[in-house]
Amino acid sequence: MIIVEVECGKVKGYTENDLHIFKGIPYAEPPVGDLRFNPPQAKKPWDGVLETTEFGPCAFQGYTALEGVTGKLQPESEDCLTLNIWTPGIDDKKRPVMFWIHGGGFLFGGSKSPAYDGSNLAKRGDVVIVTINYRLGAFGYLFIPGITANVGQLDQVLALKWVYDNIAKFGGDPSNITIFGESAGAYSVISLLAMPAAKGLFSRVIAESMPFIDPKVTKKPTKQLMRALGVKIGDIDTLRKMTPEEIIKAQNEVTKQNGLAFRPIIYGDAFPTHPLTIIKEGKCKDVDLMMGTNLNEAKLFTSLDPNLRDINDDKAILFYLGAMGINSENAQNIINTYREAREGILSNEPKELLDAIATDLMFRAATLQILEAQSKFQQNTYNYLFTWKTSIYDGMFGSCHALELPFVFNSFKDPGMKALVGNASNTENLCERMMDAWLSFARDGNPNHDGIPNWPTYEEKNRSTLVLGNEIKIANSLFDKERKVWDKILEI
Repeated sequence: MIIVEVECGKVKGYTENDLHIFKGIPYAEPPVGDLRFNPPQAKKPWDGVLETTEFGPCAFQGYTALEGVTGKLQPESEDCLTLNIWTPGIDDKKRPVMFWIHGGGFLFGGSKSPAYDGSNLAKRGDVVIVTINYRLGAFGYLFIPGITANVGQLDQVLALKWVYDNIAKFGGDPSNITIFGESAGAYSVISLLAMPAAKGLFSRVIAESMPFIDPKVTKKPTKQLMRALGVKIGDIDTLRKMTPEEIIKAQNEVTKQNGLAFRPIIYGDAFPTHPLTIIKEGKCKDVDLMMGTNLNEAKLFTSLDPNLRDINDDKAILFYLGAMGINSENAQNIINTYREAREGILSNEPKELLDAIATDLMFRAATLQILEAQSKFQQNTYNYLFTWKTSIYDGMFGSCHALELPFVFNSFKDPGMKALVGNASNTENLCERMMDAWLSFARDGNPNHDGIPNWPTYEEKNRSTLVLGNEIKIANSLFDKERKVWDKILEI
């Protein structure tokens, strides 16, 4: 056992495989009772030594069809605001710190998932790894103007501040913190660029498969939730008295129609401006940025949806684009552009066409917009495309959303990741190259290392992308015709 004294008191972790590990460290007071839906409150000091050798509970989980693939985390609790640390040394070595925010559509997931075990990254790179929990679904993203908004994001800020204030005690360097995350976690790390309270708490960002950050401010999901619960709109006091299970049941009804119903809202002093806007203004020029997507992101979702899995004409694509707010003229132009640009590449039309369009609409187009904007002010701006494909379900998922995760953490033994990757044996080389790129970037803002081709920075002239798959190579102006078609449609 090993004891470290932090600002709130002493914590006791354990040592395993030459790493010192601390699990379930509380960074905030439990957000229960009157604190439900409130911004997090800093953890009060405690007496004695707090044992931190087991993960804390995960946040209450909403339903998702992905449970059938990756499983569901247990136990759940509102008392979930904890973090975990893996460090090679309790000393003054000032190692780079990598602060992970998990994905899950702001509905599910947690830092206790074996997919995010920090051991392999910490040992391979001599870095300190931190993973966190934050409130999810309605508990984190209920939106009642003037009363509650974005408390899940404020959880992330408080956890980051805790790390900034305490990580030197764990051998980490508070002046060299990289925040990284996937999916909703990528949405989160990019959002933190636009949150004033997070400014100065990190110097680098890695965003894996960031969804489009919707600029619209909407109260609709909150109203739907309260109607489902029979609660007067805005009556937060009654909501605070209800059981978590009642709220989750109603939440599941709301999210059946909109998977990102509960998400960060650009509103108020905490999150006042869209990240792309402030990046375009050069206000993030001191932040190194690495972003990327997977080649077939959308296949994880379309292949699980019986309405999209077996389409045989373009009507479903037009309907999908219409549902996303794109008029029929633009929708037809998108279809024509993709069909022409990917002639000879796509098979099984129109499903493959839908997957390509949905992947870019949901993830890649917005990612490239941010890279374009940041590259004008910050040289250390890098783009990757992950192309390794899974063979599960006869290859139906391709290089789908979340598939890069076990390659980043070397977490192939996790049952959820194993279910996604399958029994592939050709993973070790790519995994090592990716881990070293992530670690190199966390050290000094440059992901280059001896195991990959020279990875140029992203800039308008070449738009260089590192392709990470069975072959690792550099591609310039990759899928550029498709990129251009989104510029005005997704204008912020």
